[in-house]
Amino acid sequence: MIGGQSFTVFDMAAMGPGRKRLDFASGESFVMGRTTVLWAARRVSPRLRRR
Repeated sequence: MIGGQSFTVFDMAAMGPGRKRLDFASGESFVMGRTTVLWAARRVSPRLRRR
């Protein structure tokens, strides 16, 4: 959640020393610096086997 809104990460790319760009499924993007604190959660447990 960013600003109280839920986002799904579509892609993540390195942009140089200590920076990463997150691209979201809705079209927005977010650049994280080396000191950015980000909390994340999964919608689906990776431990559950998919059928």
